[in-house]
Amino acid sequence: MPAEKPQLSRYRDRMDKAVSALKEEFASLRTGRASANLLDQIMVEAYGATTPLNQVAAITVPEPRSISVSVWDRGVVVSVEKAIRSSGLGLNPVVEGQNLRIPIPPLTEERRRDLAKIAAKYAEQQKVAIRNVRRDANDDLKKAEKDSVINQDEQKRMETEVQKITDEAVKRVDEALKTKEQEIMQV
Repeated sequence: MPAEKPQLSRYRDRMDKAVSALKEEFASLRTGRASANLLDQIMVEAYGATTPLNQVAAITVPEPRSISVSVWDRGVVVSVEKAIRSSGLGLNPVVEGQNLRIPIPPLTEERRRDLAKIAAKYAEQQKVAIRNVRRDANDDLKKAEKDSVINQDEQKRMETEVQKITDEAVKRVDEALKTKEQEIMQV
């Protein structure tokens, strides 16, 4: 079976996924404002298994400084409360029957700096993922040239294009990080 010509769009898609993953990670980082995404990473012990919070309750944001969690099964309320308290997000839910009201306390300066560092770490992980995609692309291009699927000029041109795609993706990661840091540091 002859080797096929490498498709740059496949590598671009993989880099886009890394940028999207970063934005999802950023959504779960706490800023001064309430967001339903804040609770995305929380897992609850329910029905003998560990389940994502959004599968046992409805999460709403009634006002900018609080989150409301409506637990569907009364028997899981204590597990949900425990999971939120032990999540490391610094949240203290107030139980009202099957509902939990979670006031979002303003962030301290130190906590803001910590969150900015975490955001930078997430961004760096995605940059590494993007560079790994670039490496895969360049390896595929070298192999395609060796197997005579593309000529040397085409390989060089495509490598330049891969570098351009990589630079764009890294730039989008940097922009997302800058935006998130401003959001975190905003008092």
